[in-house]
Amino acid sequence: MRELIYYSFLESADTKRAFIEENRDRIFDVFKEIAERVKRGKKILLCGNGGSAADCQHIAAELVGRFKMERRALPAIALTTDTSILTAVGNDYSFDKIFERQVEALGEEGDVLIGISTSGNSKNVVNAVLKAKEMGILTVGFLGKDGGRLKDIVDYPFIVKNFSTPRVQEVHITLGHVLCDFIEGYLFSYEKYFPPFGEGVDR
Repeated sequence: MRELIYYSFLESADTKRAFIEENRDRIFDVFKEIAERVKRGKKILLCGNGGSAADCQHIAAELVGRFKMERRALPAIALTTDTSILTAVGNDYSFDKIFERQVEALGEEGDVLIGISTSGNSKNVVNAVLKAKEMGILTVGFLGKDGGRLKDIVDYPFIVKNFSTPRVQEVHITLGHVLCDFIEGYLFSYEKYFPPFGEGVDR
């Protein structure tokens, strides 16, 4: 069991290292685009199932509340939290429609939808992304394994190339934390809060 503990931490670290080495520049470019949209008054919508649903709520809470900075609240909505909507749509239509209907109701052109799926094949996330694209909403996928169907339909896929769901989820929440950190710094000044990281930042 000691070996299991040690191996789990090493595998998590190795998975994160491999992911960032492959995606570092893309993360900067995509997060900058998201931050620009938030700066212009657009909002971030998030959807996913199970542990990914928890990640959606976690990320939205960091943006609406705060991550590191005292600053104004930022517009983010986890589409995973309203049990009346989820059960009504699931009962009256199907579980596959629970996020799509909320995107249609709450989304606006120029917003951002982050779909989180460790398999990349969650049907309700796929449907939400397709609806978002119809509406002119930027779509980003936090995905796992081989990226599944979502890698081919989101505007920007971030794929954690690991078939262990826990390892994928660990990268996803780190990516979500980095997104919150980036948006705060981009909108409210890296120089004031993170002097070592502010020098030379292209904003």
